Amino acid sequence: MNRISRNISIILRAERLIAQRQLSVAAKRTGFYAAAGLAVGLAVIMLNVAGFFWLSETMSKSLAAIIVAGVNLVLAVILALVANSMTAESDTSAAVELRDMALHDIEDEVRDNFAEARNTIVGLKRDPIGMLSPDIISTVLGVLLRYARRGKNKPD
Repeated sequence: MNRISRNISIILRAERLIAQRQLSVAAKRTGFYAAAGLAVGLAVIMLNVAGFFWLSETMSKSLAAIIVAGVNLVLAVILALVANSMTAESDTSAAVELRDMALHDIEDEVRDNFAEARNTIVGLKRDPIGMLSPDIISTVLGVLLRYARRGKNKPD
């Protein structure tokens, strides 16, 4: 039972490490998404105006607006791809492996305990007196020893 409690403790610690690292990556990813949003906003305001005026000198105003918007969308996609490429798997692989080892050890321990209980039940079915006689003998001897000690300690 000590192995099971130790492995449960290991699993909980590993899960906490995994969760902390995933939260850290999520915070960084959120920062990149915010930066992407800010970049899109600034691009829409500044580049749209400047690019529109520059392109409108050489082509129609509607075509100039489409080109400026397309450049803004490409920038937003690039920043979103950078944010999505971040992952916590490389940082948490050791903790995941430790957790999996502890889970397998718990499974083995439980399987061994069930096998031992099954063997005891089979033994009881085959020879109940033989299986119980060591326990019965030790209990009877314990009672007799306690009775003998009490008899010695009582003054006549």
